[in-house]
Amino acid sequence: MGRGIINVNHYKTRLEKIAEQMAQEGTALVMFEDTEGRRDTTIRWLTGHPGDALLFLALESQQPSPSCKTLLVPWDIILAKAYAKADLVIPYNDFDRTPLKAIKGAAEKLKISPGSKIEIPPVTPYPAFLDFVGELTAFDIICHDKGIASHALNLRTIKDAQEIAVLRQAAEITNTMIELLERNVRSGKIKTEADAALFIELESRKRGCEGASFETLAAGQDRSFGIHAFPAWTAALFAGPGLSILDFGVRYSGYCSDVTLTFVRDPSPPQQKMVNLVEKAAKLAIEAAAAGVETQALAAAVDDLFAKSKKKMPHGLGHGLGLDVHEYPFIRNRSEGSRKLEPGMVFTIEPGLYDPVHGGCRLENDILITETGSEVLTASRIVWL
Repeated sequence: MGRGIINVNHYKTRLEKIAEQMAQEGTALVMFEDTEGRRDTTIRWLTGHPGDALLFLALESQQPSPSCKTLLVPWDIILAKAYAKADLVIPYNDFDRTPLKAIKGAAEKLKISPGSKIEIPPVTPYPAFLDFVGELTAFDIICHDKGIASHALNLRTIKDAQEIAVLRQAAEITNTMIELLERNVRSGKIKTEADAALFIELESRKRGCEGASFETLAAGQDRSFGIHAFPAWTAALFAGPGLSILDFGVRYSGYCSDVTLTFVRDPSPPQQKMVNLVEKAAKLAIEAAAAGVETQALAAAVDDLFAKSKKKMPHGLGHGLGLDVHEYPFIRNRSEGSRKLEPGMVFTIEPGLYDPVHGGCRLENDILITETGSEVLTASRIVWL
């Protein structure tokens, strides 16, 4: 996060929760990696460092409660000094910018006893895992998808008060941009997919964002048949007769919004039917979203609605939002990974239908689960032209 956004005590609380799990699993040292090809924003969640670093957590004290010591190994030491909160910071250059040398140095610096369990990221390729095992013969090297890294991702599912405040700000900026986008499309200032995409990039940065939370998907009436248009945007006409999809989000202090608007102009009867069904599905899902509801049940309700009209949605109903634009919980009609919604979860609800002839329609908003139900953070909608 940017400076001044997250209080240092929040990092401390998060680290304590990680330390508790490390103590339960008997893990002495954990490595997180946020590098090109193996991104993990958990480092930002635990330290505030925006990216390109390794983070080592060493279980330190178990009395009166577990705690851990942090060693950050950033690629950019100046950036780390400006943003990061860690007990120790050592430049990656000191380890020749290699994870093997860094983890050996961390084990020595943090005084990890021989025979201890050291966990490396679950996304580590098998050849690299063998290199770690071969180099760190004095330790028990652990690499699995149910370890500390997974625990951290689950902890991140429930946002704390400061995270929710930042997500609200991201949503507020997004809502302002939605209003401007609709106004500029109606006035003719935005004529093409490129106009829409470049407008979003510029306006988000004007409003203090780090940029778009992902590459904007602007698909005019001739390309809206794709779930995710390819290319993401072109110089083609946008918001002409038929259905046009605009899927975008902003990243504010690290946290992401994600919305989709469909622009409708002179729809055919099949297009009108698609739009009506998508609007009905979005309303159904938002009204049903509440603490205690299973994610699978929520997604199944929308699938059932579409099935009654002999339609099928080719993607999940939604996904979690936070430092990543796709994180837990995933709202899909599968028993695997289904979980009950809890207060503090923030996720999208985005029903959509697509046809190779008639084009596509999707309506996506960001939802916060509260103690009393749900709150719609964003103001995405079907725009009738």
